[in-house]
Parts: sequence; C-alpha cells; structure tokens
Amino acid sequence: MEKLRLILLIDDDEGTNFYNKFLIKDLNIARNVAVAKNGKIALEFLTSTGKFAHNAPRYPRPDIIFLDINMPVMDGFEFMEAYEELPEQQKANMVVVMLTTSLDQKDLARAKQFGDLKGFMNKPLTKNHLAAVLKKYFA
Repeated sequence: MEKLRLILLIDDDEGTNFYNKFLIKDLNIARNVAVAKNGKIALEFLTSTGKFAHNAPRYPRPDIIFLDINMPVMDGFEFMEAYEELPEQQKANMVVVMLTTSLDQKDLARAKQFGDLKGFMNKPLTKNHLAAVLKKYFA
C-alpha cells in the first residue's frame, strides 16, 4: 500500500496526540501527521482560514481524520456539524473516524447521525484500529 499523504488528529490531549503520532510514524503509513487541539482549529486548517489563511486557496486534504468528542472551544459533534456543511469537493475522499474514550450509547447514536462519519472507535488508537481503517478504505 502506498503511504497516505496526511492524517489529521483532532484531540486536545497532548499525551494522546504524542502517542498517536508516534504510532502512525512507527508504522510508516503516512507522510505527514497534523494535530488540531479542537474542532475550530481543525476547521480553520481544513478551510485555510484563521491562522492557516496563508495556505489559501490550497486546502489540505487529510486521508484520515481521527476525531475526539470531548474538547474545549468546539467538540467533536460540533466539528461534524460544521464539517458536513463544507462543499463536497473539499471533503472528497476524507475518512473521518471518531476516536474517543466515551462508552455512552447516546454518543454512539448521535455519531451515527453524521453521514460523513465513517467510524466510531474507542481510544487508544492501536495498530488494529489503523489496520481496519486502512483495509476498509485504502486497500
């Protein structure tokens, strides 16, 4: 399999981001890994606005987005509401997976309401999680 161009991690927890970046780099599955500490920063990254306006009009297109639910400023559900409003060509081929510690069935039910959300996994990110996503969407 060819390396992915970019994986975006959206999580406010430094330790989780450090571990996830380490795992992704150790498995050598992506050329780049970007981190956003909340949904607002992630949307600015994806739309080249805010502090990422210098990237315009070129929008980054992560192959995979791993999204936490509980974050300050804009949580994972709020991010998904805004993400689903982006133009289809801007979201093209991005795989968004919610990666969370939440075991609440209400969160799972709410997540299933988003057509652009491809998966719901429990933290921590593992080799098996990555293998499953890669096999399903990139094999």
